[in-house]
Amino acid sequence: MGVPAFFRWLSRKYPSIIVHCVEEKGKECNGVRIPVDTTKPNPNEVEFDNLYLDMNGIIHPCTHPEDKPAPKNEDEMMVAIFEYIDRLFNIVRPRRVLYMAIDGVAPRAKMNQQRSRRFRASKEGVELTEEKQRMREEIIQRGGYLPPEEIKERFDSNCITPGTEFMDNLAQCLRYYVADRLSNDPGWKNVVVFLSDASVPGEGEHKIMDFIRRQRAQPNHDPNTHHCLCGADADLIMLGLATHEPNFTIIREEFKPNKPRPCALCGQMGHEIKDCQGVAREKKGQHDEFADTVPVSEQEFIFIRLCVLREYLARELTMASLPFPFDFERSVDDWVFMCFFVGNDFLPHLPSLEIREGAIDRLVNIYKDVVHKTGGYLTQNGFVNLERVEMIMQAVGVAEDNIFKKRKEDDENFKRRNKEKRRRMKAEQQGPAYLTTGQFAPHALGRRDRPEAVHNARHQAYDMRMHDSTESRGVKRKAEDSDSEPEPEDNVRLWEEGWKQRYYKTKFDVDATDDDFRRKVVQSYVEGLCWVLRYYYQGCASWKWYFPFHYAPFASDFKDIKGMFTEFEKETKPFKPLEQLMGVFPAASGNFLPSTWRNLMSSPDSSIIDFYPDDFAIDLNGKKYAWQGVALLPFVDERRLRAALAEVYPDLTAEEVKRNSLGSDVLFLSRSHLLFDFIHELYRTESHESTDIPAELCHGIQGAINLDDDPILPDKVKFKDPQYADGFVFKAVLLPDAKIPNKVLKPGDWEKGNREPWRPQLGFNPNRQQAHLDQSGFRALGLKVFAHFSLAGHYSV
Repeated sequence: MGVPAFFRWLSRKYPSIIVHCVEEKGKECNGVRIPVDTTKPNPNEVEFDNLYLDMNGIIHPCTHPEDKPAPKNEDEMMVAIFEYIDRLFNIVRPRRVLYMAIDGVAPRAKMNQQRSRRFRASKEGVELTEEKQRMREEIIQRGGYLPPEEIKERFDSNCITPGTEFMDNLAQCLRYYVADRLSNDPGWKNVVVFLSDASVPGEGEHKIMDFIRRQRAQPNHDPNTHHCLCGADADLIMLGLATHEPNFTIIREEFKPNKPRPCALCGQMGHEIKDCQGVAREKKGQHDEFADTVPVSEQEFIFIRLCVLREYLARELTMASLPFPFDFERSVDDWVFMCFFVGNDFLPHLPSLEIREGAIDRLVNIYKDVVHKTGGYLTQNGFVNLERVEMIMQAVGVAEDNIFKKRKEDDENFKRRNKEKRRRMKAEQQGPAYLTTGQFAPHALGRRDRPEAVHNARHQAYDMRMHDSTESRGVKRKAEDSDSEPEPEDNVRLWEEGWKQRYYKTKFDVDATDDDFRRKVVQSYVEGLCWVLRYYYQGCASWKWYFPFHYAPFASDFKDIKGMFTEFEKETKPFKPLEQLMGVFPAASGNFLPSTWRNLMSSPDSSIIDFYPDDFAIDLNGKKYAWQGVALLPFVDERRLRAALAEVYPDLTAEEVKRNSLGSDVLFLSRSHLLFDFIHELYRTESHESTDIPAELCHGIQGAINLDDDPILPDKVKFKDPQYADGFVFKAVLLPDAKIPNKVLKPGDWEKGNREPWRPQLGFNPNRQQAHLDQSGFRALGLKVFAHFSLAGHYSV
């Protein structure tokens, strides 16, 4: 999620939302590993019903970690993913549902960001390879030592995209993994497992939200359900708030800055590639038995309690003396909407709004005035009141000039303080800049104690050599310690008069007097605000829409926007997986595509060769580092892309056609589950019509089952592994008939519907788990079976 610094700002302002997770570890007894018993009460004193995994946040760190050596092959990657899921399951211990969602084909608005990321990753990979080769040659020329260069193909993280063989293999491995856990882990026995792999359209977190929205709209939904969502993206916090579920928790890794990373050249810790001196690796262990191990502290997890955040927001957003009754749930929706202005995955943030500068607090203050003046809220059920949005933007626009000037002033003051701090530290430094230790260190005459012996002469010599080399070569200091670090050129100079004219001329190559163009940019941005809010509350309103500019307009440009948006195009469809690969991949990652498709990326005669530049500019846009800048890539013309692909579609093999098709969610359940007999009977009667699932058989989950043409039934066991001799597979399709209501359900709607009131339970209730089992008709018997089915409807509202 493109909201830099949002989580840091939120956790500092509302510190009580963060709770460190209590994690039980497995034990070893006589060489036998004893796993954690997840059937016992949760040590965090909270019983969770449903656990949702945004799988891409797990796949990336497991396949190409930054703080430890990368897995050697694909098999090790899969095992790392399994172990990560095991840790999360042990911490959360869901009692009803485990939903694993992998990013599928994304809406076009998201594909532009994916395209930028993948082009950047490819460019950075090439630059890293060139730097490693240059540094290797320099070190060897100086007489340094480096381990032999391994002949191994660099893992291209771009393969973590729908439609690749890697994602297809991952889906198959996860099926095997779930089967293993259902068969062997007692903690999984009473859990229904959903797997939404990369063949199912939609981003992982939004597939999860779609599942929650649909199920909570059912009459059998339990309002006491306690949800736990795993993911590090900041937008998960907004999505969790948007559900209006009273019991919603997010689990994520605790962020620890400046974690040690191994050198990309020699693989040793303690220095970066630019500081590598080519020192031979020390022997680890008597027989070098720990050669491939790197001491890495295991990452800890934290809970983000949205129920506590809701209490904070209630105090901050509550408004007195309103001409109408204050509605907290409506104000939460407005708060989520205002967060879109400081950054999201689909729109660039407004130039005058930065989280670090208190932008959200400024918006909240303006928002309260607007609500008092107009007598209403900004949003309702995923739709925007543009007239009130314009009032907020105009209030920000009045202060834009002062905001830019203060930003420049604060930046200069920060640099001045840092420079003074470095000067003071340098003046206070006494004695030599470097002193070795041990028997080589200087000692006072007449000392009776003997100098400490050197335990590792090679390491001691390395430290001395590093210091001498640094002094002699004048190695450039880190950016934060350098007085002469070059500043990025800023031609816009927002803090000087004429900033708007320079901005439009530099960024858009048009004159600021071109009112028609500015209005076009504002209109696209307004459409984007409406699209994003609908995406959060209703689902994807249009798979085709995207913001067609690299930069945002100014807040002061939002004038007369009330009639700028009417409605999105109806019945749009998502791209197919291979089509998305063509839209987001650089030519360097073309090996994941069929050969004739790949040629369209590199052949000079290709009609779409301009979509795949070998190099591209990165506009720092006032930032300091390249990763913060804007990648100036050409936007993909969908019509031209489809026309070019029409000529190569006949070249697809049967396997490629299968990978290019859209799939559906998969359900795994046990033989002891009540739903097992229901589905089995449908197969015995060979019913080919869709059949509604009785809610009482599956924790209140409702939908319709369509049987698969090639099921694996109990009398057709196909597992070769003896430990799965009793494992059976059903293939079925679950199509939820229930549509998402136009009205976004709030907690109060439950009571208004003459249902029993919800009872928020924040602590552990020892009777609650049994109550859940009784309420849903759950039978705690042995797990022997899992079944397949899909949740359709993700790509249409």
